[in-house]
Amino acid sequence: MSMYDEIEIEDMTFDETLQIYHYPCPCGDRFQIGIAELRDGEDVADDLPKPEEEAEKQPLAQVPIAA
Repeated sequence: MSMYDEIEIEDMTFDETLQIYHYPCPCGDRFQIGIAELRDGEDVADDLPKPEEEAEKQPLAQVPIAA
């Protein structure tokens, strides 16, 4: 698995409604990881692509989250 960057959980924004932490990717995408995933021991956030009309089809990147 390739990693893009490591981001501290403190640098992410928490969405109380969705129960996720998210962080903007420099390419315009967004990294996100849910509370449930963190509780399950997951420490790699998914990279959500830009809307289809803006994004070129590329594989999703992942980033480790330091809790």
